[in-house]
Amino acid sequence: MVTIELKENQYIFNIIGLHQFWALKSKINVPKGDIVKVYQDKNELHKFLGLRVGTYIPFIITAGTYYLRRKTNFWDVSREKNTIIVELQNHRYNKLYIEVKDPEAAITLLNSK
Repeated sequence: MVTIELKENQYIFNIIGLHQFWALKSKINVPKGDIVKVYQDKNELHKFLGLRVGTYIPFIITAGTYYLRRKTNFWDVSREKNTIIVELQNHRYNKLYIEVKDPEAAITLLNSK
């Protein structure tokens, strides 16, 4: 699971608990202006992920960095219903697929400019 905090003009996505181990990362910093849009799409969660550096256990967890068609995406998902997709520009990652406690609140926070 991921928590989100805003410090100045930067969002900090903190990977918490054992998810740090599975994702091989503890946090991701994203400037506010790099967020294009934030949404939920369960269909997008069932596509081919690509090559990975992290963990994939079907129906349990998908975590880590995935490379597909020259794009780099970060995943930390174990519950689809709580997963949001953060589309980025000018950043190492093209998209963040992250599980949060309250998807609606996270979407509202990240879409506010």
